[in-house]
Amino acid sequence: MITTAIFPGRYVQGAGAIEHSLADEILRLGKKALVLQDPVVHQKLGDKIDGALKGKLDYQVEIFNSECSDEEIERICGLAKACGAEVIVGIGGGKTLDTSKATGASLKRPIVIVPTLASTDAPCSSLVVIYTQEGQFKRYLMIPRNPDVVLVDSGVIAQAPVRFLLSGIGDALATWFEAEDCRVKLAGNMTGRPGPMSAYGLARMCFDTLLKYGVQAKNACEQQKVTPALEHVIEANTLLSGLGFESGGLAAAHAIHNGLTVLPETHRFWHGEKVAFGTLAMLMLTDRDPELINTVYRFCLELGLPTTLADIGLENVSDADLMKAAEASCQPGETMHNEPYDVTPVNVLAAMRAADAEGRRLKAAR
Repeated sequence: MITTAIFPGRYVQGAGAIEHSLADEILRLGKKALVLQDPVVHQKLGDKIDGALKGKLDYQVEIFNSECSDEEIERICGLAKACGAEVIVGIGGGKTLDTSKATGASLKRPIVIVPTLASTDAPCSSLVVIYTQEGQFKRYLMIPRNPDVVLVDSGVIAQAPVRFLLSGIGDALATWFEAEDCRVKLAGNMTGRPGPMSAYGLARMCFDTLLKYGVQAKNACEQQKVTPALEHVIEANTLLSGLGFESGGLAAAHAIHNGLTVLPETHRFWHGEKVAFGTLAMLMLTDRDPELINTVYRFCLELGLPTTLADIGLENVSDADLMKAAEASCQPGETMHNEPYDVTPVNVLAAMRAADAEGRRLKAAR
């Protein structure tokens, strides 16, 4: 059996990483950079980024148009060619980073990714999500290699609202459970092949780190302070979860998330919040040990992550509507089929109702 894992070329994390390390990391790869910033980053961090780069390398700043579309990727590619950029740098949220990844891949240039939130595990990944110019999902793109550098400034992450960090924890919470089911089935990861033992070990480390440091990290982020606990959770959300999902594999939790998106009531909730509930439903679906289920519920309740359907906008959802989500989670090509046994929409509906009932019971008990 051939196994495959994929990783970013270099991962840098710490408070002040932008000021102290960004220029050096870019210069390792080239002398001229196109720096794509999302509008919020440009407004809040533009001067800080200029201070870190000015006088050290040749660079051009461009403002992202807020949608990772084919048209925007083509526009940024044109600018990068015109200015002779040797390195593509993306600073901001997921769509900015994805546009930078797609541009670097298209031009065969090194890619430096600087996430300003710890809300997803996408920064380390070779996956790019392409949308229309109007913001509708269009397709997935797998670029040939992962970013050459992922640089995370913990001081910047700590300044963001705590909901971003919690959403990242909700996303990362699924990592070990999904990787473990893929390991049992020998299901393919994002490369199409099973992952090696290191991928599954990192996925377990992600889960253990969240449980150990999650509450302390939330407290630190609420105070906008960087502590060791916050550093650990940023790493779990960004690196460990990214490696775990991409090289370990996805399964029921993300499939349930994807199914839930067919219900408009869930659209105001973030990816990681819906994945958190998808994880609880997955635990019911896959007959995990009750003690482990209780541990995950207690963790979610302590942090304020969703534990009921009401927490993701579905307080009065009918079985008919919930079945639409269940059916979408089981459609051909979904990661639900990485589970080590057959799953039907009826099973998924039952698991979501069971997860909701347990969440309501525990909330009442508290």
